[in-house]
Amino acid sequence: MAENILKYKLAGNAVSGYVASLAVIIGGFLILWIFRHVFLNRLKAWAKKAKAEIDYLVVAGIEKAVMPIAYLGVFYVSVTRLSLSRRFLRGFNIAAAVLLTLLAIRFFIAVIRHSAGFYWKKKEDETKQKIFEKLFPVIQVAVWALGVIFLLENLGFHISTLVASLGLGGVAIALAAQGVLKDVFSYFVILFDRPFELNDFITISSDLMGTVEHVGIKTTRIRSLSGELLVFANSDLTSSRLRNYKSLRDRRIQFNIGVTYDTGLKDLKDIPQIIEAAIKGAGDTVFERAHFFSLDASSLTFQAVYHVMSSDYNKYMDIQQEINFSIMEEFAKRGIAFAFPTQTIYLAKDKE
Repeated sequence: MAENILKYKLAGNAVSGYVASLAVIIGGFLILWIFRHVFLNRLKAWAKKAKAEIDYLVVAGIEKAVMPIAYLGVFYVSVTRLSLSRRFLRGFNIAAAVLLTLLAIRFFIAVIRHSAGFYWKKKEDETKQKIFEKLFPVIQVAVWALGVIFLLENLGFHISTLVASLGLGGVAIALAAQGVLKDVFSYFVILFDRPFELNDFITISSDLMGTVEHVGIKTTRIRSLSGELLVFANSDLTSSRLRNYKSLRDRRIQFNIGVTYDTGLKDLKDIPQIIEAAIKGAGDTVFERAHFFSLDASSLTFQAVYHVMSSDYNKYMDIQQEINFSIMEEFAKRGIAFAFPTQTIYLAKDKE
């Protein structure tokens, strides 16, 4: 009786064939379940205990990517043991190929992400890690595109013919998006060449300045000193003259002081020492020089140069203010007058 039932055919297959297929599924799934919950869990616990991050990533990759592929393989082997119609088998193969491709793409993306993250973490280079995180969406798109092309090729589609048919349209789109593509390429230039980074204070073309708040694929946003947000196309920034004050360790200052022509020679000789004492007394400064610079139309001009040992602009202004007060106080004690634009006109009286 049992033998007759096993020999009974249903949809072109004997019952024994279905039983064997079911046995393959149950046996395969059971082996994989044991592997996952016994062997793999022990490996995971060992990797956590050993604090070996690369080992933990390998175990996680096996659990999230390899195991689903293994389950799919067991199911595929069990089903292909049966005698199936060509249409059903074609559809099943397509579905299996699509699912396998999706799992493989996810696996490769996970491997790239975790491997790069582990590498930059080991190198302790946060800047390059941030660059990779910004580039990762582009890498994902590239992996997905390659995976889809591979899938279509295996399903019998002629990708070269499709690309050739889209060639003219692609040229038109590229011409229309030329400006956008220019900004995108400039974005990669900013990421790799790093003329500036987030929170850097920069000036653009000497009249626009601010702190970098965001670097996007097309635009960069800068917060100006007066509070408004400046938005620049990336291509404008890469083609402009930039000044980046992040690496500024000290600030070199040059300023001029003019006194009147009626200032005595002794006071003129003392002025460089007065300026030097004012600069050194301000603190956090390095005096470079102070000289009687020139005889101008309405003043005797002295030029001084010093360094502020800080990149903080507010601190520089505080020091310069203190120097100015000190010089004015000393000039007032000596009766030295600051010059301002003046003209003296002499009128000659005609003799009768």
